[in-house]
Amino acid sequence: MSLSANPETSALELPELQLQELQRRFRASVLGEDDGPVLPLVAAARGPVAARIAVYRNTVQASLTEVLAVAFPVTRRVVGEQFFANLAGRFATETPPRLPQLSAYGGDFAAFIEREDVGRRLPYLADVARLEWARGEAYFAADAKPLDAARLAALSPAEMESTVFKWHPATRLTTSAFPIYRIWEVNQLDVADIPRVDMGLAQSVLVSRAGSRLVTRAVEPADAAFVRATAAGENLAEAASLALAVDAAFDLQRALGDHFINGTYQDWET
Repeated sequence: MSLSANPETSALELPELQLQELQRRFRASVLGEDDGPVLPLVAAARGPVAARIAVYRNTVQASLTEVLAVAFPVTRRVVGEQFFANLAGRFATETPPRLPQLSAYGGDFAAFIEREDVGRRLPYLADVARLEWARGEAYFAADAKPLDAARLAALSPAEMESTVFKWHPATRLTTSAFPIYRIWEVNQLDVADIPRVDMGLAQSVLVSRAGSRLVTRAVEPADAAFVRATAAGENLAEAASLALAVDAAFDLQRALGDHFINGTYQDWET
């Protein structure tokens, strides 16, 4: 398939139709929009032009759907393969890739789900997609040496209280009014019989990276408040105070031990 040689429609004979405009029309066509604007500008050696464009369209749609299926396997399992393919196709038409890096494609998928009818029928689905995207971001995040607990232990009590923890580049916190960790957990591919899930449970999920191991774990509301406070630049004393305001039984020492083991933080400053 090539540019038409017809001088009445050729891009070479129409100076106002620049290459960028031709590319825009062809891109819109293969993403599922109207073929009309591009049809007069291309020619096919064999078969109808529309049929040849359809080959490109099917290839693009299948490729982008597969990229999203890899990034959102739980979301796909919840709604079913065919429904997901239709959802992904509409997303690709509305929000095509902006970067030449497919691992970066899908960041707006959760917001798209929220706007769709499925987001109203399954109000937890967008947050499940946000959790899956957080895992993808964590996987591809930059490496950094995790916080050295031994060095931290050498600080005086006053220095410890004023310490500000810095998130590891892979750390992500997703908070939902729904049990997104439980939904994610029971929809893994190795789970054959999905149990009933209490949809009245709100959950926060912390994703981190311990070495090369991606860690996904539910955290209690107080611990989530602590982690959010450290992200906002609060020191240890202030972050602990905010966590205790959520739950007076918050165990700071145990929470810190879990964060150190699972690589939540990379460093600190006083």
